[in-house]
Amino acid sequence: MTLRALLGPHDKTGLVDFAQGLREAGVELIATDGSRRALAAAGIEARPVADVTGFPEMLDGRVKTLHPAVHAGILARRDLPDHMAQLQQHGFAPIDIVAVSLYPFREAVARGASHEETTENIDIGGPTMIRAAAKNADAVAVVVSARQYGVVLADLRSQGAVSEATRRRLAAEAFAHVAAYDTAVAAYLAGELGAEEAMPESYTVGGPRLQELRYGENPHQRGALYAIPGPPGGLAHARQLQGPALSFTNWLDVDAARRLVSDFDDPAATVIKHTNPCGFAVGADAVDAYRRAYECDPRAAYGGVVAVNRVLDLVAAEEVAKTFLEAVVAPAIEPDAAQRLARKERLRVLVVERPSCAGQMDVRSIDGGLLVQTLDRVSLDRSAMRVVTRRQPSEREWEQLLIAWRVCRHVKSNAVVFVKDGMAVGVGAGQMSRVEAAEVAARRAGERARGSVAASDAFFPFPDGLEVCAQAGAVAMIQPGGSNRDEEVIAAADGLGMTMVMTGERHFRH
Repeated sequence: MTLRALLGPHDKTGLVDFAQGLREAGVELIATDGSRRALAAAGIEARPVADVTGFPEMLDGRVKTLHPAVHAGILARRDLPDHMAQLQQHGFAPIDIVAVSLYPFREAVARGASHEETTENIDIGGPTMIRAAAKNADAVAVVVSARQYGVVLADLRSQGAVSEATRRRLAAEAFAHVAAYDTAVAAYLAGELGAEEAMPESYTVGGPRLQELRYGENPHQRGALYAIPGPPGGLAHARQLQGPALSFTNWLDVDAARRLVSDFDDPAATVIKHTNPCGFAVGADAVDAYRRAYECDPRAAYGGVVAVNRVLDLVAAEEVAKTFLEAVVAPAIEPDAAQRLARKERLRVLVVERPSCAGQMDVRSIDGGLLVQTLDRVSLDRSAMRVVTRRQPSEREWEQLLIAWRVCRHVKSNAVVFVKDGMAVGVGAGQMSRVEAAEVAARRAGERARGSVAASDAFFPFPDGLEVCAQAGAVAMIQPGGSNRDEEVIAAADGLGMTMVMTGERHFRH
């Protein structure tokens, strides 16, 4: 029995070689107009889809394969005599291989195409054929990417048909491919509506695999990085200049580092360990900020991840190169700085040139489900905050408090952070009680806590945590407020001569 293949990939990469291989295997070729022209230019004949359907392509190509002759040929069950009889009755023939790649919708979004052009790149016939072929994987092989051509040809050459195992694997990949495509379309349309005020009734995630990871959170786990829908941007599309592939935890640490420095307009640098900042500072430039961030906790900085929010120049690169680090991320790097860091072959250097993705959701998995929330944003609007103590903050204290407030929201809860002169001098992260977080931060700050300000990501349930900060030397505190014992905490601050600001906004990070 002669096998038939319908060829209609938008991306013609590898199509000629694939078609030649099919023809050598005795497969009859049917092709949409664009694919048929590409094959004809290479001297390969294919039957037009219009010959199969009896209708020409119409509506500027919107309708060409949406016809019973195509879909009956794909969907007919070969094991049911009645199905095969119906095909014969209507003059249709089975289609055994479907090779389709979809219109470049994501590319249209990425380049900022007009609504009309983007809409025209929403493929209808392609996903319909792919789904039909994948549904009938008992008899039909569906190909959605040029990287799959070789697998199909190998089966045809060795067995004269596409094996059941290959068909089933291709079907699973096909449904995932279409689901990711539809997710990108849904995300685009939702973005046009500005639909961020409510959580959607259905939420889908999906996108192309960007790379496989060295391993997951631990070496025995597997992992991969996928793109989210929308224009490519953010850390996922960073350019890696050197170093080994990143593991799951490397990506998390680099992301935490970049998110923190991105909160600041002034030159800023951070050193991250296990997604928590062990160092942070603002400075006159990138190297000054990095030196100060490193000095927050030089021992913890070993093996950390560094981020700066300025171009990494040679002076900064020389400073970074003094310590063993897992990764460095910056918005740009000067050529001589890149050459200097290249001497540290195990150091990963990433450049994030594209802005973060607008409207992105925070998605995390639990057993059997996904938790989805909008991203945490920090407000620096002083008019929305309350000074609740008798002593008012000085302008210098306000400046330091707002730095501490931004840093604190990037620390795992319970979190307390001491800041002095634009530098995080003590960080208490991930403690089971808030007073312990204050004690850890105070211990790490030591004498540097004298004259510092402090921030807490959530309210103090008792005055004891505030008292630890004051005893360490902090003169000002910023925290959300909202405890049943706020009045006791305020009274304690007044008694200690501290100034305290309540923001009304909690920033837990779990």
